[in-house]
Amino acid sequence: SVSTMYRILREQGQSGERRRQAAHPAKAVPELVATGPSQVFTWDITKAAGPVKGTWYHAYVIIDIFSRYIVGHTVERAESAVRAEELIRETIIRNGIVPQTVHADRGTSMTSKRVSQLLVGLGVTRSHSRPKTSNDNPYSEAHFKTTKYMSDYPERFDSLAHAREWFEAFIAYYNHEHRHSGIGWHTPASVHFGTAEEVRDQRAVTLADAYIRHPERFGRRPRPPRIPQQAWINDPAKRREPAPQTS
Repeated sequence: SVSTMYRILREQGQSGERRRQAAHPAKAVPELVATGPSQVFTWDITKAAGPVKGTWYHAYVIIDIFSRYIVGHTVERAESAVRAEELIRETIIRNGIVPQTVHADRGTSMTSKRVSQLLVGLGVTRSHSRPKTSNDNPYSEAHFKTTKYMSDYPERFDSLAHAREWFEAFIAYYNHEHRHSGIGWHTPASVHFGTAEEVRDQRAVTLADAYIRHPERFGRRPRPPRIPQQAWINDPAKRREPAPQTS
């Protein structure tokens, strides 16, 4: 009988898969640290709904992980390795400093030959997230969440021009007005261009004056939050292996 044949095969160790199986080594966990601006950039592309169902615009955003400053962005009709390479090149030229590392996920534009050749030619280290692990690109993921939770983020953009206009205004606000909790409630521009410590000193004077005038309002002497001295992607001292997540 069929069941007897399977029993005999199991006894002889012949019931398992006998074809050669491809073995894929585990992807290394990216561990990146920045101790100042213009050291590590991370980038990604998100979709924005167009005027009709099935029409999407693609927003490319490049972030400095230390300052959270948006150093480059564009909105296009389609995802393109050519446009990605152009944007990265333009961003590095405008920044005036070549970053040590550029990190991204494993999308087709991110792993394209054009982008790879550009970074190799500039001496920039390429870094990529593990497959289906969105936590490996936390700065881009968090930024896109902030973007799409804005109260005036359109359900649909009327046109490509409308999408570009909205993103241009939002990124100007984000860089120069938005107080970011991850950088001591400073603006990304203040941290990126080195004025944050001066602002922190001014805040300390204001808080000290408030404490002198009304100590009863405080449980202890208030101090402004410190600006983190490092920005990590997967800090090995804190990292716990997350379950893979689909980005």
